[in-house]
Amino acid sequence: MCPPDHFTVAYAINPWMRPGTGVDVGLARRQWDALRCTYLELGHAVEVIDPVPGLPDMVYAANGGLVVGGRALGARFVHAERAAEGPAYLEWLVRAGLEGAREPEHLNEGEGDFLVVGGLILAGTGFRTSPAAHAEVQGFFGRRVVSLELVDPRFYHLDTALAVLDDSTVAYLPAAFSRSSRQVLESLFPDALIADERDAAVLGLNAVSDGRHVVLAAAATGLVAALRERGFDPVPVDLSELLKGGGGVKCCTLEVRS
Repeated sequence: MCPPDHFTVAYAINPWMRPGTGVDVGLARRQWDALRCTYLELGHAVEVIDPVPGLPDMVYAANGGLVVGGRALGARFVHAERAAEGPAYLEWLVRAGLEGAREPEHLNEGEGDFLVVGGLILAGTGFRTSPAAHAEVQGFFGRRVVSLELVDPRFYHLDTALAVLDDSTVAYLPAAFSRSSRQVLESLFPDALIADERDAAVLGLNAVSDGRHVVLAAAATGLVAALRERGFDPVPVDLSELLKGGGGVKCCTLEVRS
């Protein structure tokens, strides 16, 4: 995770961002720290990377890379405003001693567009990560990659439209995907939890699950209830200030899988 010490909305690179929107950095920090403490209370270890001045979106740590089986691939951002985050996160991944940590060849916004489900890696494209990066990730990690096309600009990363709940279960918003990608998801996950527009619109699907506890936006009340009905233990948190930059729980969390 990366604290939001320099968080602001100074530019617009997604539909959620409106330059000039007032940001309460103190509130953003308190909400971020509450998320960090939630992970600690659930028994997870949390590593913190130092924020870099001039990189207001560095708080969205999920975009910093992908780590699977102790191997790490860094990120290469589409927008110039975030380009320097790639080397900053790669330096941390190298220092952490992760195997083969290196810069990617193709546009790749880390866990924003790559989500691990059991032995699969679901890969988003359409707005940020390039299709060529899907093949690169499959070769680097030696896992099957399933490409999914995003079609709604509000859900510009896969992690805004789909949440991994356990090794075989996901929740997603069908309207965020192309018809062919919806068919793929229906085939792979016939028992998926189908989210509604209201919960997706507050980034309720931008969630982190350990297979039992699902940490997600408190405003996604319908999804909270649906998760409970499915036997999961939802853990609502408020990240409303960080939502102004187009990010939520998952955006703030890069999962380091050993």
